[in-house]
Amino acid sequence: MGALTPSGIDEVYLDTNATTPVLPEAVAAVEEVMRALYGNPSSTHITGLKARHLMESTRQLARQVLGASNGHLIFTSGATEGIQTAVVSALSSVKSQPELLNRPGKLLLYGATEHKAVPNTLKHWNQLLGIDAEVMAIPVNHQGLLDLDFIRRHAKDALMICTMAVNNETGARQDLSAVEEAIRSQNPQCLWMVDCVQALGKMPLALSDTSIDYAPFSGHKLYAMKGIGLLYVREKAPFSPFIAGGGQEQGLRSGTENLPGIASLKPIFEALLDPAHSTFRSVDTLNGFRAQLADALLTAFPGLVFNNDFSVSVPTTLNFSVKGFASKELLDLFDAANIRVSSGSACSSGATRSFVLDAMGLPAWQSEAAIRLSFGPAMTQAQLDHACERIAKASDALRYSCRHPGHLKPTEQLEGLVQLKSGADCCYLLVSQSQAIVIDPVSPLVERLVETISCQGLQVAAILDTHGHADHLSAAPVLAERLGLASSDVDALGWPQQASTGPLGLPAIAVGDNWLSRMATPGHTSDAVALLLSKDEDIQAAFVGDTVLHGGLGRTDFESSDAKALYRSLKALGQQLPAKALLLPAHDYHNLLFTSLEAERRSNPLLAQVLAPVSMLDEAAFADQKTRLDQALDTPMEGCEIRCGVTNLNLKLSAEQELTLDDLALLDTPLLVDVRESHEHHLQHLGNDASAPLSRLAQYLLEHPEDKPLVCYCRSGSRSQVAAAALTRLGRRAYHLKGGVALSQ
Repeated sequence: MGALTPSGIDEVYLDTNATTPVLPEAVAAVEEVMRALYGNPSSTHITGLKARHLMESTRQLARQVLGASNGHLIFTSGATEGIQTAVVSALSSVKSQPELLNRPGKLLLYGATEHKAVPNTLKHWNQLLGIDAEVMAIPVNHQGLLDLDFIRRHAKDALMICTMAVNNETGARQDLSAVEEAIRSQNPQCLWMVDCVQALGKMPLALSDTSIDYAPFSGHKLYAMKGIGLLYVREKAPFSPFIAGGGQEQGLRSGTENLPGIASLKPIFEALLDPAHSTFRSVDTLNGFRAQLADALLTAFPGLVFNNDFSVSVPTTLNFSVKGFASKELLDLFDAANIRVSSGSACSSGATRSFVLDAMGLPAWQSEAAIRLSFGPAMTQAQLDHACERIAKASDALRYSCRHPGHLKPTEQLEGLVQLKSGADCCYLLVSQSQAIVIDPVSPLVERLVETISCQGLQVAAILDTHGHADHLSAAPVLAERLGLASSDVDALGWPQQASTGPLGLPAIAVGDNWLSRMATPGHTSDAVALLLSKDEDIQAAFVGDTVLHGGLGRTDFESSDAKALYRSLKALGQQLPAKALLLPAHDYHNLLFTSLEAERRSNPLLAQVLAPVSMLDEAAFADQKTRLDQALDTPMEGCEIRCGVTNLNLKLSAEQELTLDDLALLDTPLLVDVRESHEHHLQHLGNDASAPLSRLAQYLLEHPEDKPLVCYCRSGSRSQVAAAALTRLGRRAYHLKGGVALSQ
């Protein structure tokens, strides 16, 4: 059990754009309210009057901080409620004005990089209130700044315009004066909301000097409690209470006020207003902190690029990508080093993407690899120095998995099967006795492959594809060029022209003590093949390309596809492969890593009919069903690859398979399997349980075919859940540690 409780390391928290710790002075203020100042601000007795005094004095401080000498300042539960209130107020006003409601070409505009709370709120209330306006995104440039000409062209038709002062992912700071001029020069009456959540404490605000109608704020973004926020409403701006009831907040927001939350704001505002206060750093100091962090990151990761332009960003946000790393990999690396950062948002293809960086027009790899590092204005020099030290150690640990930018020698020689992924694309590296074969290389993984091959000193015998791709080019030529390999004497899929015949009676390449045999499996494409990995005649695994997918089959509506040929290929695979042999597809849309014919028979009715001992349908019937399935394929979202097959899975672990530490203690000598990467082990000084990172889990199964119950664990429970689900689908007895080692520290 020792491996589950790594030695303590001071946490480096660099995710303050998500939330901040509560300032000690704010904690003390909350404790005082809960202990002694517990009255209801609406009560007229002395206890209630003291509570009201605290609330109103905090409101007055907020007016000074925000430059809001007039207008309303309403305490809310946070920014989301403030956004709802602003949108409902604006659209209710439109609803009451027939000349606005009934005019053609109505628009609701929002910045393309706004927090999702804004467009989702606009769309929700636009539909619910029957406004029937077009909800349209305002484009941004590569710096994340709004297209002012676009605003000028469309403002005259806008019922409401929503922008933000500072972007939460990149820290991009909008020129609010320029935005205001673009709006008001075309539409003085248009209602304008500015999301100021990330601006508080990071840039000066003078709301009463602007024509901003609504501005929401959130306390937990600047060292106050969660569950408390503010909404500024310009004097005479339309207003409709979002929460009706007892009439608190002068009837603007009903419900008993959150006095502990309000109390937590007061010391924050006092510190911001006191130039001699030592809590918050000056802008110059924060700029210096950013420069020091940037230098530390560039030294640790020479391939790093910054995705935000520092000249137009607040100094407390750095957004970066490292070539060859997915954001999830970097997130796991930093977390193992006890550095807390965050990544982008999810795309339906399975790739991790940042819609903010996509809107800025940055390359796909930067969007997929994006990491946000953010710190608050209360950062100290000592904390910063410690953060830079931990960043250096995180980079140094990569030598343990061939990911170090200096290609330092690893401590463990690679052997067997490695599964690499980029989004839903799968690539495989087969290593035996320092000889390597690459299968289905994809462009985003070329750097990773070159790193690993160079670091391990491998000799590449072949770079193979399982089929010619209908939607993209193979990365094999680029990889071969990077490795300095000759491309002659191979066919279009990389197969050697002079390959011998192996023990299966098929063209084969020797890989150490194993054989990799090629079997034609046309259907998805006319040139599709399966690559069978065997020890002599014992087939252990098959690289099946897009012929068989998790819960589905490769699509057959490409120009080079043939559904009837796919039927024959599936029949042949069923005859050639053992039911439990691992199948390794070229795409993994459900993060299930691998499969088998036995598993697919249980979840894929069409394949089950094809492989039934007594044929249940012929080629024509199969082709007819397959055509209908292909026609149901979804159109991909922008920025996401097309799906190469129909899959339909909804696999969930049972409650009994999700273990706590207490559950684990009750098991009889469980076999623990650590699915983290080797550099994470180094960073957290862990024990010696069985190690099977997700990229090596298939190899672990090849080496341990016996059906022993396995308990998988990782940092947060995310990867161990993936591992347990994949193993369960194969029919193995598998569990995972819910919450991972993070909950054991």
